[in-house]
Amino acid sequence: MEQTLTRKGRLNANQLKLIAIIAMTIDHLTWAVFPGTQAVWYVFCLHIIGRLTAPIMWFFIAEGYHYTHDVKRYAARLFVFAAVSHFAYDFAFGIPFFAPSAGVFNRTSVMWSLAWAVVLIWVCHNEKIPKWGQILAIIGICLISFPSDWSSIAVMCPFFLYVHRDKFGLQARSIVFWTFIYAAVYFLFLDRLYGALQMFTFLTIPLLRQYNGERGQWKGMKWLFYIYYPAHLVVIGLIRIALHGNIPLIFQ
Repeated sequence: MEQTLTRKGRLNANQLKLIAIIAMTIDHLTWAVFPGTQAVWYVFCLHIIGRLTAPIMWFFIAEGYHYTHDVKRYAARLFVFAAVSHFAYDFAFGIPFFAPSAGVFNRTSVMWSLAWAVVLIWVCHNEKIPKWGQILAIIGICLISFPSDWSSIAVMCPFFLYVHRDKFGLQARSIVFWTFIYAAVYFLFLDRLYGALQMFTFLTIPLLRQYNGERGQWKGMKWLFYIYYPAHLVVIGLIRIALHGNIPLIFQ
């Protein structure tokens, strides 16, 4: 059995979240300037930088659940954030706000899945809910989160990161495993280049290994991200329209 990890890293939560914000911004700007999954080396490299973002977000959903004093309030805040981010995300990438007929992938932001990840962690650690109820919750939550960015992977990976909290080897394997599932689906059925791109999320593992378990002195990072995420997506949408007109950015 793997021993509990003593954190001796050099990066606190604020620093890792800042890395995620910078990587996300580079990735989204690249989509805005170079629409579609382009087989151009420098475009691909910029998107590789963007792969650092998702695992950091998943990791701190698990950490946030551990440290929160009020799970219901934490989940409610994420759902409000997901609702606001839905319109910003769809505007940024040229996705119709309400158009189920347009497809089931990437219809809304990853925040929708992250909010449901908190719910799933609570359900599966609530001793009052029977096992069959927990299994039904897993199936239902995966289905309802399926249309978001990173789909139900952004539910299951944070869940397992929480289950394996302080066992970093198992957390790293969870990131690789769930990313592989997502990448394989895209590679086999949708977009091979985009599918291959997702596997570069493993580059986040050395960064997360440096997490020292501390938040950092500034208490405002959480609120900065809540504001910055939808705000920067609106800017991305304006850049998209200015450069290309009202066209979608992903999967041309």
